[in-house]
Amino acid sequence: MVAKKNPLIDKAYDLYKSGMKLVDIASQLNCSSATIRTWKNRYKWDENENETFQKKNETKRNVSRKKTVLIDDGTRETLQNEDLTPEQQMFCIYYIRTFNATQSYQKAYGCNYESALCAGPRLLGNVRVKAEIERLREIKRQQIVAGTDDIVELQMRIAFADIGNYMSFGQKEIEDSETGIEYMVNTVDLKESKNVDTQIIQEVKQGRDGVSIKLADRQKAIDWLTRYFEMNPTDRHRKEFDKRKLDLELLKLEMHTKESADNTPEQDNFLDALNASAQEVWSDG
Repeated sequence: MVAKKNPLIDKAYDLYKSGMKLVDIASQLNCSSATIRTWKNRYKWDENENETFQKKNETKRNVSRKKTVLIDDGTRETLQNEDLTPEQQMFCIYYIRTFNATQSYQKAYGCNYESALCAGPRLLGNVRVKAEIERLREIKRQQIVAGTDDIVELQMRIAFADIGNYMSFGQKEIEDSETGIEYMVNTVDLKESKNVDTQIIQEVKQGRDGVSIKLADRQKAIDWLTRYFEMNPTDRHRKEFDKRKLDLELLKLEMHTKESADNTPEQDNFLDALNASAQEVWSDG
């Protein structure tokens, strides 16, 4: 059964031809920007542009094809799948890249995190969505041999992850309500998951001593990258890896020098948070 055309599509088209930007159209029609962009591509809103502009674009596309060989990841067919709504199409595309249902739903539907937290996993149970994701997953499996750059970049993110992007820690002064005595306590505050790279988080848990977070093993990633670059010394990532590794060593040296000068062993926990591998757990205890 062919899905009935959404009446908002024609209204969005009229607004687009009047010169309005896609993001403004989405805001006015209470849709996500991804949905408007999908309509624009599917119904070819720009096909009536003047011939000169079309020839220029075609020339640019031809040049681009000569410079790069594009790998078909199956997403073009997803955007043409009439069995899915535009939002479902974008959900499938985002999900096959991140395997995070909540974030994928939030991006596709333009909703808040709380709504996506429930709706995202539920959408994975949709038969048509599930079938499309499995089709994209199979294409990805067949092309995994071409994903060397993706693996290197992931290992780089793990190796040089900044714990400050995931949490903030320090001390604050509190007053005992019964005795009125003021004293200092250690504090740890986690950042919102929607604002961080969740792909390299291994574990987040709430324990007796407070909340803790564990990242993927930093030292293992550094060791892997070192071996990889020894076998591939001309890899385009090599220069960035060497620079970041040097910055990390300089930071360790600076903190060690400061510790020796101040003679403050009580700061060891904070030094560990900066210097040790991402396997360590930071807690507010």
